[in-house]
Amino acid sequence: MNLFKTTLFFSLSCLVNQAFAQDAMVEHGNEVYLHWCAPCHDDGPRRAGTLALQFVYKGERPAVLDERTDLLPEYTKLIVRNGISIMPPFRKTEINDEELDALAAYLARNNN
Repeated sequence: MNLFKTTLFFSLSCLVNQAFAQDAMVEHGNEVYLHWCAPCHDDGPRRAGTLALQFVYKGERPAVLDERTDLLPEYTKLIVRNGISIMPPFRKTEINDEELDALAAYLARNNN
C-alpha cells in the first residue's frame, strides 16, 4: 500500500509541476506577444496586422491574434520565422527559440 501511495503522490506532483511550468510558459508568451506582436496584432485602430486579417477573414475568424482559438504552435512558429504578406520574418536574434515556444504556447492557449 505504501508503494501505491508513493507512486500516486509522485505522479500527482509531476502533473502539478507540469501545469505550473505550462502556466509560466504561457505567461512568458504573453510578455513576448505584448512586446513584439501587440503593436500590429492587438485590438484597436491603426493595427496593421489586425486590419489585414480583418480584410482576409471578413468576420469568419477573429482578426486579433490573442482571441483566436485555432492557432497551432507549429503554424505560429512558421509565420514568425518566415513572415507572411505585410508581416516581416523575425530572426532568432529578435525572438529566440525559447521565446517563440512561449509565444506559440500563449497563442494556442484558447484552442479547442
